[in-house]
Amino acid sequence: MLLNLLHHVALLMIIAYIFTRTKIYYDIIEKKFTCSKKFFLIIVFGLLSIYGTMNGVRVGDAVANIRDLGPVIAGFLAGPVVGMGAGLIGASHRFYLGGSTALPCALATFLAGLLAGLVYLLRKGRFIGFWGAVLFILGFEIFHCLLVIIILGTAPEIISIVRSVILPMALSNSLGMAMFIFLSQNLIRERKNEQQKEKIESELQVAHDIQMGIIPKMFPPFPQRKEFDIFAWIKPAKQVGGDFYDFFFLNEELLCLVIADVSGKGVPAALFMAVTKTLIKSRAAVNNDPASILSEVNRDLCEENDSVMFVTVFLAILNVKNGELLYSPGGHNLPYLLGNKAVKQLRMHGGIALGVLEDAEFSTCKTKLLPGDLLFLYTDGVNEAMNKSGELFDYPRLEKFLGMNPDLTPRDLILALSELLVEFTGTAEQSDDITMLALQYLGE
Repeated sequence: MLLNLLHHVALLMIIAYIFTRTKIYYDIIEKKFTCSKKFFLIIVFGLLSIYGTMNGVRVGDAVANIRDLGPVIAGFLAGPVVGMGAGLIGASHRFYLGGSTALPCALATFLAGLLAGLVYLLRKGRFIGFWGAVLFILGFEIFHCLLVIIILGTAPEIISIVRSVILPMALSNSLGMAMFIFLSQNLIRERKNEQQKEKIESELQVAHDIQMGIIPKMFPPFPQRKEFDIFAWIKPAKQVGGDFYDFFFLNEELLCLVIADVSGKGVPAALFMAVTKTLIKSRAAVNNDPASILSEVNRDLCEENDSVMFVTVFLAILNVKNGELLYSPGGHNLPYLLGNKAVKQLRMHGGIALGVLEDAEFSTCKTKLLPGDLLFLYTDGVNEAMNKSGELFDYPRLEKFLGMNPDLTPRDLILALSELLVEFTGTAEQSDDITMLALQYLGE
């Protein structure tokens, strides 16, 4: 008898699982009730109650069943009206079938929905909990059997029926309730996780907008300046990243260029990036020597750097009047200089990533840009872009591309290279932030 009942409990739980994945059940969880939804729930759980009767096990003219499960769940979920409604449907059907236990069993089913609904009211809509629900149905099935004895008396045949059904009914209904609550609580956890994920994604999108807002994106940025042409492009691997670029005038003649790559990705890298960018700009405002700027910023970053993060930086100061370029490497990728139909990397020496050693030394290098020369800065997201086969884009492809396109404007060069990277990586997931900055010196 117990195995037979458990078989139908399992089928009932499949139906319950499908139901818990519907939109109306989401509304139930969030207490969004309307009259039509309550009516729908009464019908659904009333039919489940009938199903529990029809698939019960006959003991004489009585039926061992899981009929009370539907009304109890209905009452717990939506209150006494829905519980009584579902219970009334199940009770009416059981009374119609007749038999010696028709009246007490029908009455018990109606009371099951009513009492579960009253628990809902007493707890002000808060769910009774896993063990509370299981113990409720267990206790109610014992009461159900006692109600049969109270109404029909203690005749031997009645006692025999009660003895036969009490244990299977108590265990099968309790297990059915436990399975339903497990499904329900699992769904609630999933819903909370989804809501939390949506909240995080929303906050990350705001962080992305803020981060992109502090990076110059208007090109040309200085329409009145004819000495140079500049363009930059950034594509974070996540919604927020650690790469950044910047450019700003120190005075009428000196233009500061910065490109940097913070260790790691995501929110921590973005915060470290914002701090680094602010420090560089503030130090550069009172100091025109790239090495000194990086030294001061490095000391600032090393103080209380509990996260042990670091940032590679290339910082340059261009005299737009005569083309003189002072620059200092901070452990960053070597930039390329395109000019006179040749591609070469800038000579660099000294300097490690900022935020590693407080007393690290940096040096200032010097070169001169001729009219038409183009300076190309980038982060390692370019040369380390990877395709599905695990192959890197690497320096040879980058240098080949630059050598084949020496006459492109900064904008056209960067956009063409970004398209080439997309073609190379294909459907592979972007593994690192990609940032590029190109400046072409035009002279006076």
